[in-house]
Amino acid sequence: MATIDVFNMKREKVGSLDLADEVFNTDVNEGLFYEVVKAQLASRRQGTAAAKERSAVSGSTKKLYKQKGTGRARHGSIRAPIYVGGGIAHPPRPRDWSYRPPRQVRQGALRSALSKFNKEGRLVVVERFELAEIKTKGLLSALTALKSEKKALIVDATTNENLRLSIRNCKDHQFLPPEGVNVYDLLRHDTLVLSKEAAKALELRCLNPAAAKADRVSRRGDDAAVKPAAKPAKKTAKKGGEDGGAQ
Repeated sequence: MATIDVFNMKREKVGSLDLADEVFNTDVNEGLFYEVVKAQLASRRQGTAAAKERSAVSGSTKKLYKQKGTGRARHGSIRAPIYVGGGIAHPPRPRDWSYRPPRQVRQGALRSALSKFNKEGRLVVVERFELAEIKTKGLLSALTALKSEKKALIVDATTNENLRLSIRNCKDHQFLPPEGVNVYDLLRHDTLVLSKEAAKALELRCLNPAAAKADRVSRRGDDAAVKPAAKPAKKTAKKGGEDGGAQ
């Protein structure tokens, strides 16, 4: 087990946390970073680039002049790509650039990224990330006390409204819930700040994705308001009565 120090908001050690070596102390495979980040960036592409070919642009379909006898080059349409205002040869088409690497590759890349932060001393675990009010200045002061004033990725539960709303105006810092942590956002930050609860959630997510998903769904169900029961549909009487048919 990887033993990680747990701090309070003043960076005073208040305990330690044992986490699985398979998640926070495994061998770092940087080759997986390339595969997963490339897939993430490809999936973000809109894929809406398009241009018109010669059959789609407006213009006459008449042959410009006769085929032979003029001494000029042979042309059949003013919409050909050689003319200004004509169509584009082999134009780009709208397409979906997204693809998904195998699950073992995605999980391996996430574990390698978390282990990289731990081995390089850029992982900070706090007991609870508490802010007295929704204020960006207070958040920046807390990060300075935690020695994480550079680009920091803060991971905590979505129920921490003060943190989530205070960080929105920060250019260099980002907030993510445990289920939203990804390789791209990890690698573009200098420090990873985890609450104790978020660290355990990430460990569960990497070791048992199915259990983590079930736990996430159950927590959403507990937080959601109970919807009122739907009104029963009115019964419509059949035409002609129960006997039906003409006598």
